[in-house]
Amino acid sequence: MPAGPSAGLVLLLAAACGIIVGNIYYSQPLIGVIAPAVGLSARGASAIVSLTQLGYAAGLILLVPLGDLVENRRLVLVTIAASIPALLLAGLAHNAATILLASAAIGLTSVAVQMLVPLAAHLAPDASRGRVVGNVMSGLLFGILLSRPIASIITDLLSWRAVFFLSAAVMAGMAVTLRLTLPRRHPGARHHYTELLTSLIALPFNTPLLRRRAIYQAAAFCCFTLFWTGAPLLLSQQLHYTQRGIAGFALAGAAGALMAPIAGRLADREYGHAGTAFALTAIAAAFPIALLGASTHSIIILAAAAITLDAGVQANLVFSQRAIYNLNPAMRSRLNGAFMAIFFLGGAAGSAVTSPILTHYAWPGLCTLGTTLPLVALAYFAIAGRGSK
Repeated sequence: MPAGPSAGLVLLLAAACGIIVGNIYYSQPLIGVIAPAVGLSARGASAIVSLTQLGYAAGLILLVPLGDLVENRRLVLVTIAASIPALLLAGLAHNAATILLASAAIGLTSVAVQMLVPLAAHLAPDASRGRVVGNVMSGLLFGILLSRPIASIITDLLSWRAVFFLSAAVMAGMAVTLRLTLPRRHPGARHHYTELLTSLIALPFNTPLLRRRAIYQAAAFCCFTLFWTGAPLLLSQQLHYTQRGIAGFALAGAAGALMAPIAGRLADREYGHAGTAFALTAIAAAFPIALLGASTHSIIILAAAAITLDAGVQANLVFSQRAIYNLNPAMRSRLNGAFMAIFFLGGAAGSAVTSPILTHYAWPGLCTLGTTLPLVALAYFAIAGRGSK
């Protein structure tokens, strides 16, 4: 397809990515209501988010590389179909073990989104790959950011269980839509699955650019989950916001998703190196702003911090994916899987430490860690990434 995917197909891919990825984030603003309903302590509440992200990381390693081996449309549809029972199990959960198992399964099956992004990159010609990936990623990022307010609103109107039941229905509809519209793509690789996994595990060790980009984004995504797991707890416990108020705050952060298509265009013009430095700096700057917002009880300042953080994280992601997808077209799914798995482990670490940090060091402790991580990544970028993408 020399001319690249049509505008309609790009829009569909963006919408599908946004809808599917929402499954990973619905629980973030709801842990305060889910945890007591299933018998989890306040200290253990963030485990719901962590296990979702660990399941996602496992799917990135075990399932996403199959995009280099299995017909892509079939792989996407089977993975989406598998998410439906996982979502139903979460909605039916009445104890900690069930919700944690369901959370891990939801994360595992939500990797369908990372099968669609490399597909978009395959369909796009070199000259517009950054733009196409950026546009698809903007849908994914809007899904990440809108999933939290949507979950809060549904919980406020119905219940937290309804969030998962409704998502299961949406996944069924999405599977049918993609079955009718997605083009088939048969990858050229002829590896066995074990060879595929072996080559994926080796990639971070023998591909310096992938390793650097994964480390930058792991730090960025750790900050992202720190903030967005901690902010609902700050708003509900200290500022006494309702679920509807938390939804409004999360909606403000969605403005940061507008950075994705801009970053894609900048990447196509070879500004990825400078853009990465700017993105990591923006992430570091977001947390002092958030600390000021919390200390002054200013929702406007907190919203400014959220937008700055989201824009930085999303820009860095697009710059990184544009660079990685240009390495080896025949290994795009494996490259993407390794990259995403590493940085989602950073996200899982961020969500896992959120509750303990807030318990022992409160919001200033969280903001200190959130400022430090991107500065360390920026120092590594300055030393190891000099002269590279």
